[in-house]
Amino acid sequence: MREPAPILVVGSVALDTVRTPFGEAVEALGGSATHFSAAASFLTPVRLVGVVGQDFTDEHLRPLVERGVDLEGLVRAPGRTFRWSGEYGEDLNNPTTLDTQLNVFASFDPVLPAAWLDTPVVFLANIDPVLQERVVDRMRSPRLVAADTMNYWIGSKPAELRRVLAKVGIFLCNDAEARQLTGRRNLVDAAEEIRRLGPDVVVLKRGEHGVLVFDPEGPFAVPAYPLQRILDPTGAGDAFAGGFLGSLAVDLGRGKPDYRRAAVMGSVMASFQVESFSLERVRSLTPADIEARYLAFERLTRFPAYARE
Repeated sequence: MREPAPILVVGSVALDTVRTPFGEAVEALGGSATHFSAAASFLTPVRLVGVVGQDFTDEHLRPLVERGVDLEGLVRAPGRTFRWSGEYGEDLNNPTTLDTQLNVFASFDPVLPAAWLDTPVVFLANIDPVLQERVVDRMRSPRLVAADTMNYWIGSKPAELRRVLAKVGIFLCNDAEARQLTGRRNLVDAAEEIRRLGPDVVVLKRGEHGVLVFDPEGPFAVPAYPLQRILDPTGAGDAFAGGFLGSLAVDLGRGKPDYRRAAVMGSVMASFQVESFSLERVRSLTPADIEARYLAFERLTRFPAYARE
């Protein structure tokens, strides 16, 4: 059996200050590339491309170093690291942004080490679609390219985002973003409209309601895992993407990609992410923990065949 294919992720590495009804974290390690990398690293080697400031310490990096994430593509630039501050109320699906300081991230231009240009799997995390397209165009024949986005880019750079969609095989966004992008209220219609723009696979992240996957075989739904304790949903979507792409990277060594298995693995990793602030829960994870929750998802969604009278 071939080894899992490595993944190159391009995205943000940040310091997050987050308040929820259950606690607070101040300037904790965050960012889309961070949460993606931590989750995917349990399944396959990860190569991270991003930027941090001079205030970003080795201690901040420790959780990623512990997970074996390759940080050759992480640039330390003059200035301060990207910071985000947000607050969640009782509705954990919709945070309120209190402060955003782009700092060095405002002038981020991804630097791809030459040895990484042949990386077979690429994840374009939530960054400017101009940068996403620039990364895709620099890569040499990747086997799988996936992209995420957010409402800001859909509204401010729709033409640029559509150019990216024409170049990726998998697109991830939440349900509100799918509606905004397509103007379609019905999510099935929205997903099919997005697929017509280029991606073979569309993944709609729906927070506590799980995910919907639209691939060439049809739609597939995975619920969010029912948890008694949810501390912070920040990074859950990126952790999902890490599990999802990580599973597909394993499939590249086996043959045909299994998007449904990948969706379950993504949901597994997202369920661990929300159990703590930052990467606290993920740092303590073991392969046995991941396997046990994957099997729990199987039990959660199993039901008997339809019995005709």
